[in-house]
Amino acid sequence: MENTLPSRSRRKPGVTARARSLRQGDNAAEGALWSELTLKRLGGFKFVRQLPIGPFFADFVCRSHRLVVEVDGSQHADSAYDRGRDAFMCDAGYSVLRVWNTDVLCQMTAVCDTILAALDGRLSQDVVAPDLRFVFAVGKLPLSSPSTHVGGRGGAAKP
Repeated sequence: MENTLPSRSRRKPGVTARARSLRQGDNAAEGALWSELTLKRLGGFKFVRQLPIGPFFADFVCRSHRLVVEVDGSQHADSAYDRGRDAFMCDAGYSVLRVWNTDVLCQMTAVCDTILAALDGRLSQDVVAPDLRFVFAVGKLPLSSPSTHVGGRGGAAKP
């Protein structure tokens, strides 16, 4: 029997299924970073995976501080498409931090410290470096007060 009830979701049909398939098909770097971000392990901040923002899916998002974290491979270096994604997300009020897969896998502590710096407001202007790109959304306001920050990385540090 076919379900004739209207969907209660505000999302377009297929968006949830697409996000779910992206979560299930993540690469090793995304999986490793997710184990640091899940369950508020990183400084008590809550992250979600594969959040739709307009026509794009963000790898990881801290909604309360409007921060998108993208984990990229070398094919994303100097990508005009990614610059367009970044601009769209900044216009939507999200700052965007892009880190390399290899850094996530080999320098997890440094990656987590950089994410915390963005969340704490220590990164408040655009940064372009060989190992990361941060695009600050001017005028973005955290949805919760900074005093809710627990501080430091939760759990055991990776070597």
